[in-house]
Formats: sequence, structure tokens, C-alpha cells
Amino acid sequence: MNMKKLLYILSVVCLITVTNSCKKTGGDINPLSSYKNFGVGSYLVLDSSLGQNLNYAALSTSTVGVIVHQYPNGEAITSITVFVVPGSSYDTTLWKKVKTVNYTSPQTTITVSGAELATALGGASAIKPGTNYTFYNRITTKSGKTYDVNNTGNNSGSGLVTGFYYHSAFTFSAYVVCPFVAPIAGTYQVIRDDWADWKPGDMVQVTDGPGPNEVNLSQVYPNPAYGSVVKPLVVDVDPASGTATVKKVNFGNYGGGYNMTAVGTGANGVAGYVFSCTGYITLTMELKADGPGGNGYDNGPTKLILQKQ
Repeated sequence: MNMKKLLYILSVVCLITVTNSCKKTGGDINPLSSYKNFGVGSYLVLDSSLGQNLNYAALSTSTVGVIVHQYPNGEAITSITVFVVPGSSYDTTLWKKVKTVNYTSPQTTITVSGAELATALGGASAIKPGTNYTFYNRITTKSGKTYDVNNTGNNSGSGLVTGFYYHSAFTFSAYVVCPFVAPIAGTYQVIRDDWADWKPGDMVQVTDGPGPNEVNLSQVYPNPAYGSVVKPLVVDVDPASGTATVKKVNFGNYGGGYNMTAVGTGANGVAGYVFSCTGYITLTMELKADGPGGNGYDNGPTKLILQKQ
């Protein structure tokens, strides 16, 4: 099916209108027999992305967005209303309006700043580092019709919303990052410890290094009351996003065959985040007794959350 025919199928409203007003001649003619019996739809084509990261430490100046143009054979677009939701959802009752942008040229820029996102969500306190947000573009055409992911969809398997062929721009996304800036050493409160070396509310020490974008947790795991350090539990941090990686390390020997290793549970050892801007550390590691002489005990995905005091 070519793109022109697809646009005709898009317009459900026009379909109903044409179906109800279609004049039949020469027998009972099926109004669905030709795409010419349908109205003209419209959609935005993605030209380029303007980035996907919002810097939590500089929300007022950090922006994300896209550059778009309308599909040439579609109905003229007059404006684009941008909505947002944490994560993603087609449920419009969860959408929050960000703003409306006039469609002014073949290359119209749609941007959203961290400040605009905060306003839409009810304040900066609603934005958390490590959160994904999806922006949904609802277009309004010259005749007053509107289209978004809900009334366009992937009708009849066309793939207009999600299919690569059309390069449609019904959505774009943002990820709130917190660039890592050392030093972050200090006293941290234990919020959660699935390994139970510590209980919530306990205070532990986190140190910097040994590298420039690394955090040392050897004073956290193992708790000296239960085990001894074999090698420092070092967390590598991506300075641009705060993403934390834990490479497999034999961090502590608790005796009785519990010679423990730790490794991030995500791809390539990704374990979570170290957000220096908020003093927040959240890691999920697999803890297993497979160090030398270990008994093989596997504690599975083990979450550790610390908050700087």
C-alpha cells in the first residue's frame, strides 16, 4: 500500500462522513472499494533529533526535541500540541499538556526544556534523575481534524506510528540524567540493602576513586562485623549520565564458604546509577559465593540504595 492510500485510510472521521453520504449508482457499490472514497489524513515526518537527555542539574537550560515536516500529500497542519507522560502510555488521561507549537515551515522545530517539563508535571520536585519521559505530538490540520497515536495507530498493519519506513514523529522521548561530578565521598544513609549487611537507617561511608569516575564501596560491603575485604568494590560511573557499572569483583569473605563476588545485573555489568547532584546511589548486583573456596550460594539480584547525608 503506498503512502497516499495510507493517508486516506487514516481519517476515520472522513470515512464515516463519506460512508454515510455516498451516493450509490449501478447497484449496491461498496464504499470501501476505492481509496478515493476516503478523506485525506496527515502526519509529521521526522527530520532529525535534537538530543534525548535532560540535565537534572541544569533543567532550565537543558532541552530535548525534534525537527519535523508534514507529509507532503497530507492535509495541511496548522499546529502541534505536545503532551508528556512519565514512561510511556497511550492513555490520554495520564498525559500532561506541555505546549502548542505552530507549524510554520517545512522544517518545524519542537523543543521541550526541563523547565517546561517541570511546569507540565506540577513542579521540579516531580522530576527524578533516571526517569524516562515520552512526549506525544497531537497535530491539528487546517480543517480542524486532529491526529495522534490513538486515532492513527498502526491501522491495518500499516505501521505508520512505529514502522521505520514512514519515519513518523508522533512521539519523542527524554531521559533525565545527572552528570557525575566528583567528589561524592561522605556519610550515606542506607535506604535499602537486600544483602542485609546493614539495616535501613544505618550510616555508612562511601569514598572516591581510585579512578576519576569511580566510587569505592569497600566500607559498605562487606560490613566489617560480618566479613573482611578481599578486593575493593569499585563502581565505574559514566560522567555524562551517572550510569553505574560494577565489573565482577571478589569483594568480601564472610567465612564458611561465603566468599562473595558482585557484578551488575544489567548488560555489560550495568548496575544502576550514581547521581552526584542528589547524592543518591542505587545499584542492583548479583551477589554470589563463587570466590576461591566459595560454596556457590547465589543471592540473586540484590539492590543497594544509599542517600548522602
